[in-house]
Amino acid sequence: MSSHNQLRRLTAPEIAARKGHEKIVCLTAYTAPMAELLDPHVDLLLVGDSVGMVLHGLPTTVGVTLEMMVIHGQAVMRGSSRALVVVDLPFGSYERSPQQAHKSAVTLMRKTGCQAVKVESGEGVAETISFLVERGIPVVGHVGLRPQATNVDGGFKAKGRSTAERERAMAEARATDRAGAFAIVVEGVAADLADEITRAVDAPTIGIGASPQCDGQILVTDDILGLFDWTPKFVRRYGNLRETISQAVQSYARDVRSGDFPGTAELYTLKIG
Repeated sequence: MSSHNQLRRLTAPEIAARKGHEKIVCLTAYTAPMAELLDPHVDLLLVGDSVGMVLHGLPTTVGVTLEMMVIHGQAVMRGSSRALVVVDLPFGSYERSPQQAHKSAVTLMRKTGCQAVKVESGEGVAETISFLVERGIPVVGHVGLRPQATNVDGGFKAKGRSTAERERAMAEARATDRAGAFAIVVEGVAADLADEITRAVDAPTIGIGASPQCDGQILVTDDILGLFDWTPKFVRRYGNLRETISQAVQSYARDVRSGDFPGTAELYTLKIG
């Protein structure tokens, strides 16, 4: 990536300054071609550990490794030139200590050139966030439903419906904000709680299954494009690529079997002279 391109990317401070102003448009990306398609339209591209489920067929994000995040982070950086690129620190790469998180984050930033990392804000993560931020690593927090905690939670469950859950999500958000995260993903919480969190923190909130009052929104790109049979309640489908792809492949198979493909238009002919 040339330095000229780097200069045109949105920065973490620019995203942070959007709080209460222009909405922040975010989507996931895991490959260079998709990043290239999304880049002109979004402010932030998240190389999410959801890549494990979306591209690798894993049942949860728990099996995703730092090496996988590096490969996909590199691809997204190659494909984009304008959006801020954030890469998830995957399960097991940051929870043990702030030092472990720092080592993992440095690996990601050095090998991909991404501008920030995201961590799920569980117990004690505030210390880790401030440790990273103090050492020059911009951090996005993630509160509410935390996909990496799926085994503890017994699946993917919305948060903030009981008083205890609400208090915990709010405490996590405040701690994440105080620790210096420049943005906070708020996932799968009751809408009024998402509104409360948005008002309570200085960092912009990025909702997913949360509230339109959040400072921005993020969804998994493959979900909005209709690439999966099933999508969560909080997804709005903006395309039906699953059907489009099935029909295209069906037509190709039919043409191959009938001998109709390749036809004259697709053949090379010998040029004389």
